Amino acid sequence: MGEAASVAPADVQRARDELYRDGITALRGAFTAEWADRMREDMQAALDEALARPDGAVGRGPNRYYVEIHPEQLRGFVDLVTHPWVVAVCEAVLGAQYTIVELGFDTPGPGALDQPWHRDFPMHEVTRSSGRLNSLAFNLTGVDTTEAMGPFEIAPGTQFDDEPAFAHGMFPPKEFYPRYLERAVRKYPRRGDISARSALTIHRGTKNVSDTSRPVLVLGVDAPGAGNDERHDMAVTRDYYAALPAAVRDHLACTVVDELTPIRQKHTIEGLVMGEA
Repeated sequence: MGEAASVAPADVQRARDELYRDGITALRGAFTAEWADRMREDMQAALDEALARPDGAVGRGPNRYYVEIHPEQLRGFVDLVTHPWVVAVCEAVLGAQYTIVELGFDTPGPGALDQPWHRDFPMHEVTRSSGRLNSLAFNLTGVDTTEAMGPFEIAPGTQFDDEPAFAHGMFPPKEFYPRYLERAVRKYPRRGDISARSALTIHRGTKNVSDTSRPVLVLGVDAPGAGNDERHDMAVTRDYYAALPAAVRDHLACTVVDELTPIRQKHTIEGLVMGEA
């Protein structure tokens, strides 16, 4: 771990405030660059395997893929989900009974296009009616991000935009784009950084004009009743599950199996396969 061996209450409050105000927050240097390099190796191995079989990866536009993986495919899984900042932010925003529901990664390769502005799933009724965030997405980059790689772009403060005109509850019409372009902020994380965001905050991946892929790990976490576990198929073997710290088992929503089988991807975000700006 890097600088975040412990987390001051003021830093947790700041992260919570930023999530409610901007829809995104971050911790620099949470892990070492070497830890992030191992994460990238694991993501690349999973991508190679997924692309070699049917339904192994979801296309999100030209040369842009999403792959969901099992915890055992990521050597640093326990490091990540027990990181003090991750735990503290989950508890502060989602409550003590939060659940880890998703582990996967996005890989925009050379030639990936601008995505349409979107959120990752429709707004939950709890958020619409009470303004309470009930899910978070933690992201960790596998590379030191540059402009040419097509950085992640987000429109802060849009996590509570209601979506009666959004296609599939996720895609705002193009006449809304000026609002997002006016607010747009590109992010340039480095290896070892962690960000946390509401997946409702309007965002997109931008055009990758480099010769380097930009893999990004995604850890999805829910408050009780958020329901995003229905979109995912995480599993762990019995021996792996038994060896996990109790603090991890208590927050893990997955099936315990004798033998892992490859995940057939079903977390398709309607429309992103078009790669349309």
